[in-house]
Amino acid sequence: MGVVGSREMHNGVQLIAYADRFGGSLAALREVLDGPLAGLFAGVHILPFFTPFDGADAGFDPVDHTEVDPRLGSWDDVRALAQEYVLMVDLIVNHVSADSAEFRDVLAHGDASPHARMFLTMSDVYPGGADEADLVGIFRPRPGLPFTPLTLGERRRLVWTTFTSQQVDLNLTNPAGRAYLDRVLTTLAEAGVSIVRLDAVGYAIKTAGTSSFMTADTLAFIDELTARARELGVQVLVEIHAHFERQIAIAAAVDRVYDFALPPLLLHALYTGDAVPLRRWLGMRPANAVNVLDTHDGIGVVDVGPDQMGEGRPGLLTPEQVHALVEGIHVQSGGQSRQATGWSASNVDAYQVNCTYYDALGRDDASFLLARAIQFFTPGIPQVYYVGLLAGGNDMDLLARSGVGRDINRHHYTRAEIDRDLTRPVVVALLGLIRHRNTHPAFAGSCAVGGQDDRISLTWTHGAHTTSLDASLSSRRATLTWTGTDGQLHTRDDLLNL
Repeated sequence: MGVVGSREMHNGVQLIAYADRFGGSLAALREVLDGPLAGLFAGVHILPFFTPFDGADAGFDPVDHTEVDPRLGSWDDVRALAQEYVLMVDLIVNHVSADSAEFRDVLAHGDASPHARMFLTMSDVYPGGADEADLVGIFRPRPGLPFTPLTLGERRRLVWTTFTSQQVDLNLTNPAGRAYLDRVLTTLAEAGVSIVRLDAVGYAIKTAGTSSFMTADTLAFIDELTARARELGVQVLVEIHAHFERQIAIAAAVDRVYDFALPPLLLHALYTGDAVPLRRWLGMRPANAVNVLDTHDGIGVVDVGPDQMGEGRPGLLTPEQVHALVEGIHVQSGGQSRQATGWSASNVDAYQVNCTYYDALGRDDASFLLARAIQFFTPGIPQVYYVGLLAGGNDMDLLARSGVGRDINRHHYTRAEIDRDLTRPVVVALLGLIRHRNTHPAFAGSCAVGGQDDRISLTWTHGAHTTSLDASLSSRRATLTWTGTDGQLHTRDDLLNL
């Protein structure tokens, strides 16, 4: 497909990948980016490579957040990637591993440990105790209360563990917790990281009498952390699964926010032919969004449903539509997603369905490419997860071995698998869409959203340059047009032939 010229790709498509699962190491990931993927990505989000990268939560439970796991490489390897690409790295805000040196010292010595104030207990938030209303009002992404009974020194305590007992929450209202987080942030900045993704930041501040999720205190904390990151020359991307109005509100205070509503709305539209909720969202969503269809987590549904915080606000989809969406994913994946979601697997989430996006679309190439085209034409920075890049299917073998639901979408690719899958027609066509998004001058301009009934159109214009996507969600077909180097308008009616 012809495109016009080239431009700086700071808003170009970015890759999301684990170094160990997409290459094998930091150096090997760079070899893949510089080799078969050369010129495709403006940036890369490297998922946790800290010590250890293969802990209880695939690196999101760091024992040492300031050290690169030596099995993957060193900070020099990180800096080498940062010199070539816009580099995004996770700042795991809410917690550290229960095996961290600091928490082990607290386990041994209790209040006598110099790190005692770094970690959060129930009594830190409720010094006078908590009643039933206090406890049931705490918002948690998993069933049950967010506490683990542990003996710290010689004293039995309820330690705050939002996610799992292996992930101990930091006390971020205490100088000790703040100092730890600042040390990590400074380390990342010194390594050349351009953007930090604030992992689980919505749960970071606990306040008595509230849900302890995305409260006024949380927003104030995000403001302070964002200001500190900017002092260090680092941008902030906030990761929050919540009601769409919260996403819009937080977007005004940070550099970037995920558009987690786009993936389920696209699935709803492709399942039903109903493009109305998708068009409505495209008319109100934040302009400073990072657009994803898939990530290392599941496909979020809370982002399009009614408010889960008891305020009764309607969502982008009705409860009935959300239920049908979830069932649709299970049907399209042949029941595989059901085995990886909810009570069927560990790492239980109340708001996500675990499935690859390709399988959520029944491995239909035309539907998959249409979803990707809409993602790339939606304003913001597009990111493509490494499994999605290769139109990967559900890894049921890995799920069976680990019992972790999210592993269904966390395949370990060998270099031979990468090279093989890059030749598949659906992947070749996807690479063509990525190149179009990266290089066509119209994407430097403005986007107009149109359509009615089952149709949606996205048209970019910059001076004399235009490119447009016109799609029917019921037929799952689209027409792509663009101005070429010859000044003429070119058209493709089949996204598989780019």
